[in-house]
Amino acid sequence: MPRFSVIVPCFKVQGFLRECLDSVLDQSFSDIEVVAVDDCSPDGSGAVLDEYAARDERVRVLHLAENVGLGRARNAGLPHASGDYLLFLDSDDTLTPGALRAMADRLAETGYPEGPEGPEGPDVLVFDYARTYWWGGTRRNVLARVLAEAGDGTFTAAGHPEILDLLMVVWNKVYRRDFVEREGFTFPPGYYEDTPWTFPVMFSAERIAALDRVCLNYRQRRQGNILSTTSRKHFDVHAQYERVFAFLDAHPDLARWRPFLHAKMGEHCLDILSKPDRLPPSDRAEFFHRTAKMFRAYRPDDAEVPAELRVLQGPYATYRLRRQSGRAALELERRTRPVRAAAAGRLRRVASAVHTRRPPDPDLAVYSAFSHRGVLGDPAAIHRAARELAPHLRGVWVVRDEEYAADTALLPPGTEHVILGSAAYRRVTERATFFVNNVNWPGSVAKRDGSVHIHTHQGTPLKYMGVDLLSRPGARHGLDVPQMLRRADRWDHSLVAGRYAERVWERAFPCHFTSARTGSPRNDALVNAGPEDGRRVRERLGVPDGHTVVLYAPTRREYRRGGHVDRIDLARLAADLGDGHTLVVRLHPSLATGAARGMGLSELHRRGVLVDATDEPHVEDLMLASDLLITDYSALMFDYVLLDRPIVIHADDWNPYAASRGAYVDITDEAPGHVSRSYRELAWLLASGTWRDEEAARLRSAFRARYCEYEDGRAAERVVRTLMLGEPMPEPEPSGIPGTRAVPSGRDLLPSS
Repeated sequence: MPRFSVIVPCFKVQGFLRECLDSVLDQSFSDIEVVAVDDCSPDGSGAVLDEYAARDERVRVLHLAENVGLGRARNAGLPHASGDYLLFLDSDDTLTPGALRAMADRLAETGYPEGPEGPEGPDVLVFDYARTYWWGGTRRNVLARVLAEAGDGTFTAAGHPEILDLLMVVWNKVYRRDFVEREGFTFPPGYYEDTPWTFPVMFSAERIAALDRVCLNYRQRRQGNILSTTSRKHFDVHAQYERVFAFLDAHPDLARWRPFLHAKMGEHCLDILSKPDRLPPSDRAEFFHRTAKMFRAYRPDDAEVPAELRVLQGPYATYRLRRQSGRAALELERRTRPVRAAAAGRLRRVASAVHTRRPPDPDLAVYSAFSHRGVLGDPAAIHRAARELAPHLRGVWVVRDEEYAADTALLPPGTEHVILGSAAYRRVTERATFFVNNVNWPGSVAKRDGSVHIHTHQGTPLKYMGVDLLSRPGARHGLDVPQMLRRADRWDHSLVAGRYAERVWERAFPCHFTSARTGSPRNDALVNAGPEDGRRVRERLGVPDGHTVVLYAPTRREYRRGGHVDRIDLARLAADLGDGHTLVVRLHPSLATGAARGMGLSELHRRGVLVDATDEPHVEDLMLASDLLITDYSALMFDYVLLDRPIVIHADDWNPYAASRGAYVDITDEAPGHVSRSYRELAWLLASGTWRDEEAARLRSAFRARYCEYEDGRAAERVVRTLMLGEPMPEPEPSGIPGTRAVPSGRDLLPSS
């Protein structure tokens, strides 16, 4: 008996079917069967199914004699399913890599030993999904937090009613087959067939578990799905809800769900009515009247009607008038917005003119980092040094919004700050003398005579930047390079960590700044680190004493829309590292809020397989806490090498990466440690101990000397004394790092002019 029976109904999906089946059959968890139902499809879908069945004994194909629709096609597959759990997969969707393994682990985790053949799992497991768009974009379910908040155990819908706020569809859940057969759940014909399945299932389930992991890619077709077509079939929604109310009538113990279902029905029907492409105009009044009639008929005694549903208690004319009034108000807002914006702009310009007549305040410095996220990176290190060396300087931080201002990890208590775009922000940026940032200031910040703009960058560049992006149209997607250069024209000083970075920045940004040979202020903490620094961070991350900490920090990919590519199976890497090791993963900051973490990382963190440190605000802390860095092409390697700890470069896609983004150096030839070209090579490097041999030490010593010449641990002090106070201070010696010697590169792959 397989663990999962995957039921796949197919109708006119020949263009997507192979991808769907491959996503199931190529899973690392193979204890499955696939019951594929050819719903009398007129295209080549049936032939594709037969081809797969001929080469994989786990695939069984049913060819229906006539088209019966999605719900009945699923019903046809049910009697042929023998697995412990049922998964209904639409044939244009796909499972994500590792999804079935994650489901199996979660089911085992939440099972209890009462079944005759071992642990018996929950009735239903709800997992997460991501919408994948025809143009390449990916967006995770916006209510993913509901799964994260469900806890580690099992629950009922009554115990965690937020679970019913999720999309009530059949394909984001797996169902215990014994439970389905005992309750006799089946799918009805018609549109919205998921409604009379999902609500009864969720109301009846005694044990529900949640999996906070994206297990399915929900394909968003360019022409939409069948529910986005204009048809009278949308009237089927009424019959489907009548079936759910009939189910409640047959199960008096579930009567408490009637108020919820009554409101949900009203919301659902009004949502259909609000879509201009669902119903023919001549049918809209009839649809409203049927909905209102049902709303009255099924209203529970003494149930209060939510304000947004009270329109169903009146005539259609009132509903239509409200809709028209709402659209008119939106149109008025759209038309008057430019006028109001122009008036506000005139007032701001008048106020700005008053402020800019006064000279800059010589004791005012404005700081920002990572697009106004908080006290971070190089600007934070400079601010700390300024408070110690020049306490008369008033330092004000710019933060993006109140949410960032309230985060004490990003903005320590007592830090003077202003909100981007506020009146206070405009006042300080109009009066300040010093501007310190690692990202360009907004275009509204004018460069005044007497002001000093210090640009710190975000590390030593490996990939193309600035004007060099003009030769890489994919990499510069969404970037206005000429505007970027106009903003860089305000720079007075560009901080550099070595002569290589100096050459690259002066080429990538052909502006009038002066390269300041200071080193990178944020790296002072690495150069001057003591043993206690890393120990405190390990304790905060929950790393057991004595563990070897492996930090995996991949960068984003320009050849994939969204930037995320799974290069390594993280569960496998954590297992291969073995006992006595802790794997810490930090995704690129640009991927922190996308779907990437839901593709398994968050779930592995929850289970204690690894530590997801993507949200850690200070990456320097993670470097101090680790014993080994595994990265691909992240600029983090230029910082980490200062700790004189091993680095492994995993470069299995170097050629496509370099071709799409562009790179100044072939990092596989000038690496700070050993290079792996496949996971097999990476596993060997780790298992054999080669990652920390004498050759690894030689490679990082040469790399450090080549690219980190000015990193002597006094960068922040040097910035404050020389660029803000005007005091003399010697530049760092190129050989200033202990144990290194100057190694001329001569192999920089700078693009030709």
